[in-house]
Amino acid sequence: MDNLIIKSHRATKEGFAEGLRIAGNNPKVIGLGADITASVGMNLFAEAFPERFFSFGIAEQNCIGVASGLALSEKIPVFSTYAVFSALRTTDQIRISVCYNKLHVIIGGAHAGVSVGPDGATHQALEDIAIMRSLPNITIISPCDATQTKLAIIAAIDNMNSPMYIRYGREAVPDFTIENQNFEIGKAQTMVEGNDLTIIATGHLVWEAIIAAGKLKDKGINARVINLHTIKPIDEEAIIKAARETGIIITAEEHQIQGGMGSAVAEVVVKEYPVPMDFIGMKSSFGESGKPEELLKKYGMTSDSIYKIAIENFSRKKSDQKL
Repeated sequence: MDNLIIKSHRATKEGFAEGLRIAGNNPKVIGLGADITASVGMNLFAEAFPERFFSFGIAEQNCIGVASGLALSEKIPVFSTYAVFSALRTTDQIRISVCYNKLHVIIGGAHAGVSVGPDGATHQALEDIAIMRSLPNITIISPCDATQTKLAIIAAIDNMNSPMYIRYGREAVPDFTIENQNFEIGKAQTMVEGNDLTIIATGHLVWEAIIAAGKLKDKGINARVINLHTIKPIDEEAIIKAARETGIIITAEEHQIQGGMGSAVAEVVVKEYPVPMDFIGMKSSFGESGKPEELLKKYGMTSDSIYKIAIENFSRKKSDQKL
């Protein structure tokens, strides 16, 4: 997928809104909100199908209970609010009511990561991947841009029959996924080819990884970039192949390093084909209020940070080869 082109800059929540509106043509789809609608991408569905959209107010745990009942009644409930509430405040209900019963409930985790900006630490979900991926029976999707988010929510509704968590953001980011992409849940995408090292990224940091790969190429280092949009079930085949062929894996995510996507990749690597790894993400810290770009820079989640870590790891690889 080299020669990627930015079509526009859009928030991934816009893709969620568009995809839910399209999938909403299925009369079984029911939208559930928790006092916020447009800010999490539920507005288009609510406007198109007002008879199938219900706002419960600030009652996220109740939303999950209702969603479970709807799923048992052969409906397809889609519930979304800020990820700090949809994934963290409701963990008990998701665990017992949704995952234990393997129900087709789709949970949207909006405003994920530090790039939500001024809302600050209380509203920056940085632990949701770790918590959700520890639960049995749930699929976790972290799309790279607005178009892929649209494809993901459509796939979640049309092609799945089990719990699903979709993580997305508020701020505008590069939108580079082609409209007719064959989005396949559970299959990672190679965005840039390379055999010197591998950068596995998810969500908003996929584009940052692509930029970093371009900088590395200028230095004569050919970095492979993988978009791990499905964190669970993880694409073990793609990870093992990258480890065998490049010898170094660096992960990049807008999430805590502990328990996140990088940890999931490491679980595969250490068991199947151990190679040196490094991790880019939040280093066991809460975020703070600020402009999204400033926060990403401060906490080391930009293309410059990825480039620097890649250079350090590649230099060690070359030194080891000389020994």
